[in-house]
Amino acid sequence: MKEDSAAMKIAVTPTFDCLPLFVAKSSGLFERLGADIRLKHYNAQMDCDTELEKGRVEGAVTDLVRGEWMKIHGTSLVYVTSTNACWQIISNFNSRIRRLKQLDDKMVAMARHAATDFMAWYAVDSAGLKPERVFRIQINDVGLRLKMLVNNEMDAAVLPEPQASVARMHRHGVLADTRKLGFSFGVIAFRSGVFDNDRRKKQKDVFVRAYNMAVDSINGKGIGHYKALIHKYCNVDESVVGKIPEDIKFRHISEPRTEDIARASAWIKENYKD
Repeated sequence: MKEDSAAMKIAVTPTFDCLPLFVAKSSGLFERLGADIRLKHYNAQMDCDTELEKGRVEGAVTDLVRGEWMKIHGTSLVYVTSTNACWQIISNFNSRIRRLKQLDDKMVAMARHAATDFMAWYAVDSAGLKPERVFRIQINDVGLRLKMLVNNEMDAAVLPEPQASVARMHRHGVLADTRKLGFSFGVIAFRSGVFDNDRRKKQKDVFVRAYNMAVDSINGKGIGHYKALIHKYCNVDESVVGKIPEDIKFRHISEPRTEDIARASAWIKENYKD
């Protein structure tokens, strides 16, 4: 327990934006650079954020919408870096939905107070639909959300990679994509004040160096080199790796854009005034 308390713990999900962390940990970069940094695995972003709010982890892979929600509700955060996270609204092939307008009276799987919630709202707003006519169903577990779409239990779902690639492999269609819309909401957030002592500052320095080294390795070798790692930590078949869009590149540690923070903050305040 003492060792775990001294370690820097980061909550992660089985999603593609966590790949630099998976690479850094599995290749021993954190240890070689001299810091005890541990990954805590969860199937739902909400679980990661709960651990962050309760102080059980120092950081978490999350998104700006969720981060701004946590800030409003009393958790002070610092965004150490943006990530390449992206989300797609994917419609069930059997529902014969080809346009956002056709989501009227349909069920869309998402997670509330998060980027997936924003995307579900975007579908309603941009198509001019009545909010009460699109049923946003909260499915926090990203694997379950995918399964319910593939098993025809949902008309549509908001999915990150690589789960979105799995859905496309099953012939489900893309209605909207955050990359094309210009939204960049993925971040790694830490509790404010966590780096106030020398030990934590060293851990942060190691985290930054290891993360950037992992990014260089992924971009240099290609994601295909890490298909076994993606299979292991993202719970998808290795064949899915070849379906992940090739234009998704990982970035070095970099702060999220001011406009993305402002957009996420304004939306959460407007839509959840409680």
